[in-house]
Amino acid sequence: MKNHKYWGKVEEDWAGFSSEIMFDSEYFDNKEITIFLGSEFDDDGEEIEIIPNKSELDDFENTYKKFLSSLDEIIEKIKNKTFERYLKLYAHYYENEEKSGEKPLGISTKEKHFESLKDLNYIRILENGNIKILIHYKLDTEHGIEIRLENNEVIDIGGIAET
Repeated sequence: MKNHKYWGKVEEDWAGFSSEIMFDSEYFDNKEITIFLGSEFDDDGEEIEIIPNKSELDDFENTYKKFLSSLDEIIEKIKNKTFERYLKLYAHYYENEEKSGEKPLGISTKEKHFESLKDLNYIRILENGNIKILIHYKLDTEHGIEIRLENNEVIDIGGIAET
């Protein structure tokens, strides 16, 4: 365990190191979402067991504060990019009764699509301004959806553990 001026108590958790600070936003249904600090695994796929040092925690703090201060703009970018992904990968199935065997979902806007992204799993703050947002995706419960940000720009979207 380590104490930090911003993060408070930082200690090992089920998927790496977490802090006392929790994420809570009106954009998502669940409250008090865990924030993990740093990678869970090293380059060799081994679990990281060394707690982040003060410099790393300070860097994570700066990244997170910038994320919070730009959250409205980031959510708009996420809405746009995830809707584009839906149209490319899923709409041909979910909007076609012959393929899905169900009535079309009628997801025709980014706002309507975002309703399927409100079950946030956790957030992981990484080095160099990177953040991963992991979501239980209602339209693909097997893979979920993971959004990777770098300096508050969406740089990748995939299934969980794919970005």
